[in-house]
This record gives sequence, structure tokens and C-alpha cells, in this order.
Amino acid sequence: MTGRVAVAGCLVAGALLLLAYGGSSLARAWQMTQEVERLERDIASLRAEAGRLSAAVDRLRSDPDYIEQLAREFLGLVKPGEKVLKLPPTPGG
Repeated sequence: MTGRVAVAGCLVAGALLLLAYGGSSLARAWQMTQEVERLERDIASLRAEAGRLSAAVDRLRSDPDYIEQLAREFLGLVKPGEKVLKLPPTPGG
């Protein structure tokens, strides 16, 4: 009977040690899994952005109308002889 008690005591002690040290390892593993999932989402987002930027670069290299559109929108450029009408901002807008 004392042999069984000793074995049971060792098993309980081992289980407690496993919980004490293994619990922090499990928490760390879960934390690392969450970090990996976040990084994978970031990578997917960055790949999509890289694809959009690559398409924009290709369009800038081959589409003069697109270049003109951007020059007009962002730089306020106009063709010679064109008149620009500047309207006051709408109230509340």
C-alpha cells in the first residue's frame, strides 16, 4: 500500500510541477500563436498594398491620361489657355 501512495505522491508532485512550469509555457505558446496570426494578417495587408502600388506604377509608366489626371488633382496644373474657377467652400462641408 505504501508503494502505491509513493507512486501516487510522485504523480501528483509531477503534475503540480508540470502545471507550475508548463502553464507559463502554454501561455507563452498561445501568445506566440496570436502574434504569428497578427503578423500573417499584416503580411497579407502589405502584399495587397504592394500589388496596388505596383499597378499604380505600371499605370504611371504607360497611361499619359492618368498622369494628367493626377497632375490636375494633386498639383493643380492646367493646360495653357484653360481657366480655373475657384468656388468658395460649401457651408457645413
